[in-house]
Amino acid sequence: MDTEAQHAERDRSSHPAQPEETSDTGGPEERSRFALLSRVAGWLPGGRITLTVLVCLLFLLTLGTFVMQPFDIPSGSMERGLRIGDRVLVNKLAYRFGSEPQRGDVVVFDGTGYFGNADYVKRVVGVGGDHVVCCDKEGRLEVNGRSVDESSFLYRGNSPSDVPFDVVVPDGMLFVLGDHRRDSSDSRDHLGSPGGGMVPVSAVIGRADWVIWPSAHFRHIIRPGAYARVPAPGASAPETNPPKTAGGAHG
Repeated sequence: MDTEAQHAERDRSSHPAQPEETSDTGGPEERSRFALLSRVAGWLPGGRITLTVLVCLLFLLTLGTFVMQPFDIPSGSMERGLRIGDRVLVNKLAYRFGSEPQRGDVVVFDGTGYFGNADYVKRVVGVGGDHVVCCDKEGRLEVNGRSVDESSFLYRGNSPSDVPFDVVVPDGMLFVLGDHRRDSSDSRDHLGSPGGGMVPVSAVIGRADWVIWPSAHFRHIIRPGAYARVPAPGASAPETNPPKTAGGAHG
């Protein structure tokens, strides 16, 4: 009995349990990838540091080309919201997937052939089909028969326009104005030029979404609510001043 027990013990000890295999190395594909990166780093002066810098530059280039791009504000045409020296971050994907500029959006566009051989930043006040007039009996901008109160963003002391105009925006085009109307060369100044002062939607680079510099001016650029009640082109605008009812309004 003891002999059999000893044999059994020796049998168990002669075949020790194999520990589970552990490894901090990846599979063949992962090792191949790291080996390739190591070889590339070995070819570059500065090795991995240079490779890291190049990857970061490639990422920033891709980001600036397809996603977001900073633009400097060179003039006061969009004051009071955007001041000279401000840097805005432009969303280049805002109108890339079926969306189009909306009234009130601040956009950056290529003015070549329409305004001049440069990029411009202006506010959209009319889109395709809109009937834009200035000014109404109260001296305000009017879009599709609806007066627009621009006081929340118009430069203080400026009227909506010192130049009267009455235009219908063609499909695929935009009518744009600067917020500092007396210091802005915009659609009003090019009514007699090719395109009639309109900007093609295809020329829009993107929507200005953020002021990112200087840090004291950092803010999100939002679409003002002034255009929210403008009816669609061809629709009848509701009465601007509906008759009063008994009891009056509250607030």
